[in-house]
Amino acid sequence: MSEPSMNQSMKPTIGVGSHRPLGMPADHAGIPTWNAEDWLYEDFEVGHKIRSLRRTLSEGECMQFNALVLDMHPYVADQTFAEKEGVFGKRLVAGAMVFSVGLGLVATNNIHSFSYGYDKLRFIKPTFIGETVYAIRTNLEKRPKYKEMGLVKASYEVFKGEGELVLYCEHLLTVAYRDPAAFADQIEKRD
Repeated sequence: MSEPSMNQSMKPTIGVGSHRPLGMPADHAGIPTWNAEDWLYEDFEVGHKIRSLRRTLSEGECMQFNALVLDMHPYVADQTFAEKEGVFGKRLVAGAMVFSVGLGLVATNNIHSFSYGYDKLRFIKPTFIGETVYAIRTNLEKRPKYKEMGLVKASYEVFKGEGELVLYCEHLLTVAYRDPAAFADQIEKRD
């Protein structure tokens, strides 16, 4: 079965529900929230994928990011160095920015999850100013962990151009259970 067909059989996760925020008119609160998810641990489907829109990385935003995080390495901030002395002959986008933008492109703001950390972060190929990137998130695995929350893992792949992989990482998240009692005998023991 091709990948798009496999994904079509899985439930959509973005903007399909609303957590009905307080202080908002009821007819507004019931509208699904764009770019948000409202799933719980039991709803996490291993193998589910989402893909972002594409996004071109401009020089202005790259320099703004560099200034914000104080990354003034010559490869990302010095055009003359990059062209005349650098290995690539042009300026790079800072790896931290590729990571941030890539994850941001498929971040879906689930109100029941919290970031636990990242594993296997790899910068596979350079990304240059003016290139276009997109990201794919794939749900990898889940396991009960705490009394109120399980641990889930998703991979994030950032691509440039027409599918050239530039970054890979795995995001670990804690996610609230719908029914914590169902996992009471499976939680990890703490020392």
